Amino acid sequence: MFESTEWLHLYQQSSVGFLLWFVPLFLAIYFIPSLIALFFNRKHLGKIVLANIPAGLSVIAWCALIGVAFSGKLLDKNLFNKNKTSQQMENSHE
Repeated sequence: MFESTEWLHLYQQSSVGFLLWFVPLFLAIYFIPSLIALFFNRKHLGKIVLANIPAGLSVIAWCALIGVAFSGKLLDKNLFNKNKTSQQMENSHE
């Protein structure tokens, strides 16, 4: 594959313009689970950000983390509806 000197040579040959658009794009894609958690799972945002750092190296873990990031509001909504339904059932039995 590539030796470390080859990677260094590729880095040295890259232009500043390439790095200015590639690095932010790479980081945005790498931290997509954290960005999703920012909107859907703020309760566990810190844990997801910490898990995102090593999970980005594994496609399976990264995809699973996206699922966890999306599940925040869905779980809270489902738990809220279950509690609400159980309270309504208790009130109807009285």
